[in-house]
Amino acid sequence: MSESDPIVFAPPQAGGSRSTSAASGPLPESQRHTAFTRQELTAILAVYGRKVAAGEWRDYAIDLGRDKAVFSVFRRSSEIPLYRIEKNPKLARKQGAYSVVAPAGLILKRGHDLLRVLSVLDRPRLVSA
Repeated sequence: MSESDPIVFAPPQAGGSRSTSAASGPLPESQRHTAFTRQELTAILAVYGRKVAAGEWRDYAIDLGRDKAVFSVFRRSSEIPLYRIEKNPKLARKQGAYSVVAPAGLILKRGHDLLRVLSVLDRPRLVSA
């Protein structure tokens, strides 16, 4: 597995045994999901780690769908996400595949470069909650 290969999560096979996607060949179109690559997850988890160390964030969730992959961060796991980091490959040639979305659905930043999009989360806040 190289650094640029996406991490593929396959549903369990019937009978309880799991097979790797490399051994069974490519997944059919109906089972393909959008996923974060290893470099993308490294960049996201670096920001997440800084915010956890600062005491601002405490939990996260990853949702992999056919159209987009979403990394949600929470202050508490019982609340709605503070931010959603989304990867939507269909927008890659238009507005950029990556976006950071606020709880109300407002897109804070969108672009082609994940590190630049994540920079909106590192800015100091003027008002504390």
